[in-house]
Amino acid sequence: MRSNSYGRLSGGGGGGGQISHLRGWLLKPSRIVPTILIILVVLPLCAHYYLSKAVRDGSFSHERHLLLDPNDPLADLSGLKCDNAKARVQELLSIKASVLNELRDLEQHRQQLQENIAAATARVESLRLEEGRVKTELERLKTSVEQALLAQREIFEKNMPQIVAPRQITASSANNIHLPLPSNQAVTQCRMHNCFDYSRCSILSNFPVFSYDIDQYRLPANDLEVFVKTTVKQALGYNSHVTTDPDEACIFVTLVGEGIGSTIDKVNLEENLHSLPHWNGDGRNHVLLNLGRTFYSNNIFEGVNTGRALIVQSHFSSYAYRLGFDVVTPPLLGLPGGDLWQNVPPIVPAKRRYLLTFQGELPHLRNYLDKEEQSPSNPNLREEVSIVEELMQLEQSHTDDQFLLHFTCQGSGGYGDLNEWQICETETMRTRILRDSTFTLVLAPPNVKEITTVTLQARIYEALKYGAIPIVLGSHVELPLRETIDWRKLAIVLPKARVTELHFLLRSVSDADILFMRRQGRMIWERFLGSTQVLLDSILATLRERLNIPPLPAAEEPSISVFNDSFIPQKTDVNIADPDTDENLGPIEPPFPSVVFSRNYTVALTTGYELWNIWGDPFSLYSNLPTNPILPTEAKFSGSQLGFRPISGGSGGSGKEFSESLGGNHPREQFTIVMLTYEREQVLLNSLSRLYGLPYLNKVIVVWNSPKPPSEDLRWPDIKVPIQVIRAEKNSLNNRFLPYSEIDTEAVLSVDDDAHLRHDEIVFGFRVWRDERDRVVGFPGRYHAWDLNYGGWLYNSNYSCELSMVLTGAAFFHKYYASIYSHVMPQAIRDKVDEYMNCEDIAMNFLVSHITRKPPVK
Repeated sequence: MRSNSYGRLSGGGGGGGQISHLRGWLLKPSRIVPTILIILVVLPLCAHYYLSKAVRDGSFSHERHLLLDPNDPLADLSGLKCDNAKARVQELLSIKASVLNELRDLEQHRQQLQENIAAATARVESLRLEEGRVKTELERLKTSVEQALLAQREIFEKNMPQIVAPRQITASSANNIHLPLPSNQAVTQCRMHNCFDYSRCSILSNFPVFSYDIDQYRLPANDLEVFVKTTVKQALGYNSHVTTDPDEACIFVTLVGEGIGSTIDKVNLEENLHSLPHWNGDGRNHVLLNLGRTFYSNNIFEGVNTGRALIVQSHFSSYAYRLGFDVVTPPLLGLPGGDLWQNVPPIVPAKRRYLLTFQGELPHLRNYLDKEEQSPSNPNLREEVSIVEELMQLEQSHTDDQFLLHFTCQGSGGYGDLNEWQICETETMRTRILRDSTFTLVLAPPNVKEITTVTLQARIYEALKYGAIPIVLGSHVELPLRETIDWRKLAIVLPKARVTELHFLLRSVSDADILFMRRQGRMIWERFLGSTQVLLDSILATLRERLNIPPLPAAEEPSISVFNDSFIPQKTDVNIADPDTDENLGPIEPPFPSVVFSRNYTVALTTGYELWNIWGDPFSLYSNLPTNPILPTEAKFSGSQLGFRPISGGSGGSGKEFSESLGGNHPREQFTIVMLTYEREQVLLNSLSRLYGLPYLNKVIVVWNSPKPPSEDLRWPDIKVPIQVIRAEKNSLNNRFLPYSEIDTEAVLSVDDDAHLRHDEIVFGFRVWRDERDRVVGFPGRYHAWDLNYGGWLYNSNYSCELSMVLTGAAFFHKYYASIYSHVMPQAIRDKVDEYMNCEDIAMNFLVSHITRKPPVK
């Protein structure tokens, strides 16, 4: 029955059956869970879809509402027809262009405002920098005013007159007083204090020397040796002290020998002496020259009453030589004059082939040395035999030292007096031996009363010339110009009793001492003994120093302007560039010169030794020397403060206090710039402009090396210090170092016309130079050394930690060295500079180091 019922229900009307069937399917437990999951997933998705669509439709309706706002002039676009769309688009494009133009104008205005702001900012910064410069300049002006007031106060307070080169005050005819001739005994007692007339030789006389004409006044009957006569006359003619007015003369010089022939008529000689027109009875202030040329020259004045005259010769005995009155000289074995360095060997190496050499013969000793006779009875000869025997044993010494000792001459014998050690061989042979000798022996005459002879002086002369250090055995001998030359630095003088220790002594001399003595001997020979000219100059300089008369001022180079007298160069204001530093580098003061000639009469007293034995130049008076003594530190605060500018008044300091004053142990001073130029006008003007406002600058000297004068329309910068443009006689780099008369300062800054140095560098270099005044102080460095690989001098221009030179294109040096470079240094060096148009900086560096034995300062 249930089946039927079910069947009826299922098969009844069509719809009800399907629903019933579906309900039955869903109600099955296995399908309920998936159905629920589907409902839970699908229903949210559908809801989300319809909700999102509704929001979009609402937003679109809102936007459409906005676009079709009736108040909007474009709202009627919705009703536009196609034929009006183009006009409306054109209108819209026009509106867009107008807006863009307005935006562009606004952008330009904005940029203009930014530029104005930047310019205003730069102007403010410039004004700030200008304020700093003005403040710095104000500080410098304040410092300058303080320095000027201090200088003014010093001028009022100082009680010392302005010193210049000595004015000449000479003797007159009123000094020609006739006095009786002294006796022969009185003549042997002559000294400067009792036989010299000082009234003719004022300290301000400049030491005038009158030379008797050699041809007019022939004192000996014999003719004079031609070389001696010619060269002495020539040398006296070149000496700056010689005068043609006998009334103003301080001393009277006459040449007596060497004559031709072995005998001299001494009676005739004495009569001729006493008849000289200015003899004035006693011959006071007369200088008698007996200058030998041969090894046979002797004392021709023995037995002749020479009155109160001084005698200059090579041969003296102890009883005839008047110490401090007569002068011992070597014979005239050299050239008449000129440079003497060409024919001499180099200084190095220190040790040569032979340790000791000697070539000579004592004729009275020959028989005893040949063992033909026994020991001599004369004690002097016995001593000589012992010395020779001791020396001969040196050749058998068990060392590597080599000796060349010859005590007999080959052939017909030697040259010289028979009573002394004669000279052997020819000059060529002697030269060859001396060039190979470290030391050479000089034996004094056996007779101890003979304190100097021609042959002894000739041996010393040749030894110094060829670099063999003289070993003088005989401490009683008198050496040439001994009162001015320190012979301890160039020769070893021993008593003859030391001959047994001679070998030990020579081996103990170091290489440094050997080279020092050899160099010193070379300098003395070249400067004082080597030629007739330097020997005559040295004799007169020795006599002048006895009288404490300063030499003549050193010659200066005339500063001839490149412009004629009527032409006034045009000037222009300087475009003041930004300073290299904000630091106050020092006061800007008016130009003032260095104090000059302040030691006219003390330089020979306090530094006479150095003038002869270190610098080798006692012949000229210089306005200043780089080695002038300095005051002790406390003197500038107590009694000697004139010109000194201590840092912060003596309390010291750094920065501002240091920059305001020069400080140091030297009074205030300035420097001169010497600038060499050649056909680079604009480069020159630019360099000159950069010197504006440079502290401590005295003046600028432009050496115009160009053949053409500067353009007349050239506008020279006004740098507030004088600019002197000097015409050079020729285009030469040596012109850089001429001692121009326009240089009024001790310090000279040599610069090239294209050198670019900052002000702080220049001032720093100047401060360093003030403490190293005898050296070259510069900026670019160079190095030289001996090249062992190629055997020559190496010049290194690359950067190096070892320096030996500084370029003089930017260097400080003392004006004194300009005089030495131009007038004392051998001419051959300056000629080589002109030949190469280069190397003048090498010449100056070597010159200064040669004098001072010091390197430059970089």
